[in-house]
This record gives sequence, C-alpha cells and structure tokens, in this order.
Amino acid sequence: MGPSEEEKENSVILISDDEADNTLGNSVLIVDPLVKIALEEKKCEEIVDEECELVVTFCKQANVMPHARYDCTIHSFERMECETCSPLGKNADFCNQCYCYICDKLASECQNWTTSSLCHCNAHNKSKFWKDQRDFALAGVLVMFNFELADIDADLRHGGNLLVRFIQELSVEYNKYLIGERIPPREHECFCVPKLPPGQCNTCRSRNVEVVYKYCGVFALVTRFLNQAEREKPKAAAVMLLGAAREITLHKDPALSWQNLDHTASLKLAVPSLLQRITTQLQKMLVLCDFPKSLYEKFINFFQSITLPCHCFAFSNSLNVVPWDHVLLTTVLKGQNTTGQRTQKGRKTFLWEMLPVIEARVEKLVEKMHYKEVVRYLRAVKCNDTKGLRDLRDKIPFYLCKTGDFLDATHSLLFPINSLACCTACRLTPLQFEIYLKIFKTGSVPAGKDIQDSGLWTTAGSPMKDCVLIKQAFKLLYSNLSLYRNPKCWGSFIMVMGSSHFLEMNGRLHPLTVKEPPIAFQQGVLTASDGLFQELKAKVNVSFPPGIFSQLHQEACLILVVQAVQQMVVCELPYLTSFLEIFLAFGWPYFIFSQNNFWALRLLLNHLSYDEHTLHGVVNLVLRDLNCQKATMLKLWQNLGPQYVGEFVCLFLTCRNRILQSIGVFTLDIITENLHVCPWAKHLCNFFHNAGLMHLPLGATTLHQLSKFIDTIEKL
Repeated sequence: MGPSEEEKENSVILISDDEADNTLGNSVLIVDPLVKIALEEKKCEEIVDEECELVVTFCKQANVMPHARYDCTIHSFERMECETCSPLGKNADFCNQCYCYICDKLASECQNWTTSSLCHCNAHNKSKFWKDQRDFALAGVLVMFNFELADIDADLRHGGNLLVRFIQELSVEYNKYLIGERIPPREHECFCVPKLPPGQCNTCRSRNVEVVYKYCGVFALVTRFLNQAEREKPKAAAVMLLGAAREITLHKDPALSWQNLDHTASLKLAVPSLLQRITTQLQKMLVLCDFPKSLYEKFINFFQSITLPCHCFAFSNSLNVVPWDHVLLTTVLKGQNTTGQRTQKGRKTFLWEMLPVIEARVEKLVEKMHYKEVVRYLRAVKCNDTKGLRDLRDKIPFYLCKTGDFLDATHSLLFPINSLACCTACRLTPLQFEIYLKIFKTGSVPAGKDIQDSGLWTTAGSPMKDCVLIKQAFKLLYSNLSLYRNPKCWGSFIMVMGSSHFLEMNGRLHPLTVKEPPIAFQQGVLTASDGLFQELKAKVNVSFPPGIFSQLHQEACLILVVQAVQQMVVCELPYLTSFLEIFLAFGWPYFIFSQNNFWALRLLLNHLSYDEHTLHGVVNLVLRDLNCQKATMLKLWQNLGPQYVGEFVCLFLTCRNRILQSIGVFTLDIITENLHVCPWAKHLCNFFHNAGLMHLPLGATTLHQLSKFIDTIEKL
C-alpha cells in the first residue's frame, strides 16, 4: 500500500555517515529525480536495488543537505595529499550548501578558500595533512594534547583559551628576561697603557660590564597563572597547568656563569620550584578528579612528552600516577594483598607512590567513608617521604575507631607498622589521648574526618570493657613519656574512668558516682596488682588477677589509677608542672551537676603521705596552681555551689597531715578575699557546722583559720 499524501510531505532524507572507501566518502545520499517520475507512473510497484539491498517504496526530489566540499555532487572534486598553492581543477567552485572542511563554515564564508599557501578548497578527509589542519583549526592550542574532537568540551576549550593568552604574555616577559639588566662595574685599578685613575679607563669599564638575568618577572607571571588555574574547573586547570609546565621547561638561562640570586630570580631555582607546585597539583587532580580514562592517559602522556632540562630531571616520573583500577592497588584496597607487593614474571613490584598522591587517595577514601580501605592502603603503600607517610599512618587508629574496631585501634597505637618506626602512641597529644579514652569508654567517635574535629559524635561500636580499657590506657601512658608526665592526661584518665558508658551527641561524658568499697576490697586490689605496672611498662600482655574485676569493677579501676598516679609522682615529681588537674578530676564538674569520688582522692592523699618529700612537692604545686588560677577556680566554684566546695575543703582540712590541711586553708583564704563573687559563702558555713568540723582535732592553726573564716562570713 503506497504512502499517504501526509506521509509524502513528511518524507525524510537519509544522510550516510559511512566514510569507507566503497562509499567514495559521500556524506549525503541523494536520490535521482528520475526515480520520482517512474514511481509516479507505478505507485504500487516496488523498486528494488539489489546491489544496495535497498527497497524504495516512495521518493521525492531531495533537498540538498549541508555537506563537505569534497562530497558535493554538483561540482566535481580532485584530491591530493597537501596541495596548498592554488585550487585544483574545479575545487574552488561550490554550491550554497558546501562547507569548508577546515573551518567548519560555509564555503562562501571561508576567508582562506582560495588563499595561496592555504587553499582550504582542496581540503578533504582522506589526507593526514588536511586532517591535522582541521584538528588545529578546531582545537587550537589543545591540538598539542592530542585530544579527539569529541573530547573537547567547554571546560577544555576555556582552559585552552586561557593558556593561549598566558603563552602570549609569557613570551613578552621571557624576552625581557633574556635582555637582562646591565650593572655598571665597580671602580678598580687600571692595568692598561697608559695607566689611568680607577673608573676612567673606558677599555676596563667595557670589559667588566656585568649583565644580570633576573627571572622574577616571569616567576610572578607564572605564579599568578597557576593561582588562576587552581580556581578553575578540573579539566581547564589540568590544561593550564600542563601548558605552563611545557612553556617554562623551554626557558634557558643565558648567563655564562653562576649568579648568586634568590629562588625567584634564578631560573635554575625558580623553574623547579614552579614545576614542583604544578606536578603536586596535577598528582592530586589525577586522583581526586574523575577524568575519563582517555583524558587521564593523554594528560600523563603529554607531560612525559615534555623535554625536561637537566635542572628538572627529578620530575621525570612525577605524573606516573596509577589509576584507581590498577591491579595492585585494587587488590590492596580489597584486602587481598596486605603487603603492597607482588611478583610478576619473577620480578617484584611494590605499591610505591608520592606523598601528594597518597594524601589525595586518603582524602577521597575518607570522603566516601571507606575507612577499612584507607587502613589497608596506608599499611601497604610505600613512599620516599617517610615523615609524611608516618603522619598519615598516625591516623590509622582513628579510622579503625570509625569502623568500630577498637582493639585493632589500640594495637595500631601501640605497635608500629614496621620495626624501624616508632609507635603512634609516642606522638599522641594530651587532647588526642583524652579523645581516644572517650572513644574506647563509650563506643562513640567524632563524626568529622579528624579525631580533633569539634561537633557531633556518633556510635561506632560496643564500648570496651573497663578491665580492657584501663590496661590499654596504662600502655599508652607508658609508651609516651610526655603524656606520662602530664597531669592533664592523668586528670583525663581519672575523669573517663569515673564516667558512665553513655556519651551525649555533643561529646560530653556523664560523671558517675562510685561508692567507696570496703577497706578489705581496696587492700585486695592493691595487693593483687603488685608488679602489674612494671609488666605493662614492658608491654607484656598481662592479665589481671582473678577476682579484681569480677565485682565492683568501677571501684577497682579507680583504685588502680590511684596507685599508678602515686607511682608516677614518686618517680616524676621534678618534671611535673602542676597537680591541681588530678585533684579536680576526682570531683569534676558537669554543668550544674557535680559528682565526686573523693574517697579515691583521699586514698591518693594517704599514699602520698608516706613520703614526706613527695608530699611537700605535691602540696607546693597545688598551692601554686590555686594562686595562679584564682579566677578560674572562683568561676568553677560558682557553678558547682557550696556542697561541692564544702566537701573539697573538708577533705583537706580533715587530713591528719598538717601539710595537706594547708590546701584547705588556702582555699578559704581565696574565698574570703573574693566574697563579692561568692554569694554562696554563707551556705558553706552551714555546711561546716552540719559536718561538725569545729569539733574535730584539726590542729590549732587550722582550727583558728576556720573559725576566722566562719566569723567573717557570719558578720556579713
């Protein structure tokens, strides 16, 4: 059945894109108008072209579609490889739909259609010469990257335009550099005949004129361009950086001898400095930016095609960055290869990467929250920058905490990846130590990418048992002498062990009041733990004696901490800078609440009392801290109220040792001197009366000071 009138009007002309030799390169298929007449006579008869295997049921006179000049069916075309002098045959003729192969414009608009030495009318797609001309015309400066035309998008073209402008500006600045600066010679003795006074001999003067070549102007221009490139989109930035690298490596130093110039003025110092910045940025981009594979390879191939001068040989392999789908890298990330090496055809290969590449891979994996892959990669990869790699590996315990594997995290803190390095615990700061203890105690981790990021905390796993936590905490302290001697670390330790396993989303702990256990239990823990700390210092995998943590495990933890603090003070007293943090940790504040475990503090004071020299040193430290931090302590007491302050003061006033009582007396003196900020002082007097403090054998001096304080408050 023939087509309807509507179908005839809407008929479509098919354009062939087949450029095989047997099509003669035709880009448009035009049906002979004579076929239309035959069809009009026999509308119901099908026309079959057996050679083309094409069945024609209807046709109409075709409209001539836009086509390349060499495909024109109206005007004949002659082909040659690279004729540019004059038009061949009738190649200069064109119809109104002929396009220039080079310019991609209508032939009537091509300005070089018949221009001698250009002759775009002779261009065709079977010539390598003309193809290269077309690529350069369409791609511009991007042609040197060997991009396919299909690869060139708006970003690449934008980068190419900026690069062209930069190359023009750089040429001007580089020519200025080549001229140099002529510096007049210094006056010197003349040895010519006749001998003239210094500075008056023209021969000597011309012989000693010095030309200095300063690269500062070029360096500043390139630096501005690199700054601009780093603000552009990845594809544009890559083109700009690579183009800049190619241009500066072509620069030559015209000086015949070494000139004592700084790193921006000396070409041989400035170019490596600029190239270092360029390659570092490109390394990160190759890892972080999802470039298509073909583009990725062309960026690398372009850099490898740059001929580096001798002062830049160190950058020869700078962009040999393995892609994410590299066999060795993928097996490491999946956990199938833990060593980062493999043997292929009897040859060992290692996962070795430059530090910027490693940093970029870690950044991308962390961004995707692939923490297990980060750990596997950092443990396996090798780098010539050992310090930089060590700093990255120091974050492995935190990444393990993110996965909820707290035991492996403590192992990574305490044991180095290889025997030549020291452990991460050696480099922990007091704040990091506290955060790790909070993580292990509560099973929660900071939600950010770094262990010290402020903000929300999230649950990652089950909290450590107290008996495991306290052992790991002791090992960390014993592995880092600066932590061991830091009272803030011990204060954090006491505070965490005196807290519950619950942690608020903002990272605040909940204090826990632990009742004082029987004296027999306290003595039992102290006796059973004899020699335990020495074994922990030796990193022996010790086990607590049976029965210590079978009951009252919170109490046992505090007793062990008290014993460890006492041993630390005896050994490290000369190195301690304060001690107040430790005392306050036994009754630490939590907003308007305060919980205290003063029985454990009293136990510590009793232990310290056995050594008079140690006790004097501790008390002097505490008195100095109180004196230096009066404002802080007054604000703290204002928040905690008279109940806490009363218990704190009573603890020291009721000590049998007169030296310890001086801490309580000094606290009363601070309150007396600052009654205007202590409105709760009257309540404190009531607390002392209710506690019967005036009827205890406190000693004449202490009792006198207490009476004086109460009288002062009651007279108000």
